[in-house]
Amino acid sequence: MLRRITGFHADDAGEWVAELSCLHGQHIRHRPPFQNRPWVTTEAGRAEHVETELDCPLCDRAEIPGGLEVARTAGPFDQDTLPAALRRNHVVADGRWGCLRVIEGAIGFAMETTPPVEVRLAAGERQPIPPGVPHHLTVDGPVVLAVDFLVRDA
Repeated sequence: MLRRITGFHADDAGEWVAELSCLHGQHIRHRPPFQNRPWVTTEAGRAEHVETELDCPLCDRAEIPGGLEVARTAGPFDQDTLPAALRRNHVVADGRWGCLRVIEGAIGFAMETTPPVEVRLAAGERQPIPPGVPHHLTVDGPVVLAVDFLVRDA
C-alpha cells in the first residue's frame, strides 16, 4: 500500500532509508540500471521527495515495525461492551499501529489490505493493524479482547 515519505536517514553502511508515515523504513538506492533514483544522492533531491508516496509491502502483510512500544491499551472489552465503532470500518491513526489481542473466545477480523485479510482469531492470537487501513470486527459469540496502540518512543 502507498505510504507517505516523512524523511530520510542514512543507515550504518551509508545507504539512504526513507522513513514512512507507517513507521517502516525502506532503503532507497540509486544503482542503475536496476534502480534509477539519482535524486536520493543529494540532500535537495531527498527533500523534494518528502511527502511523496512509496509502496510499503510490509504494511500489506501487516508486519509491525521494530522498536515500537505500547502507548495505551483499549479494553478489555467483551461481546457486550465492545464499542459499536469497532464493529464497522474504522482506522488506526497515523503514527501508530494497533495490535488486537484475543483474551478469551474468538472474533472475526477483516482488513482492507492487498490481498484483503479476513480471519477468525481465537484466544491467545494477535492481529497487527497498520495505520490508516479500514478494518472491523465481527462478534458471533462470547469474546474478551483488547487493542494495544503502539508508537515509537512511547
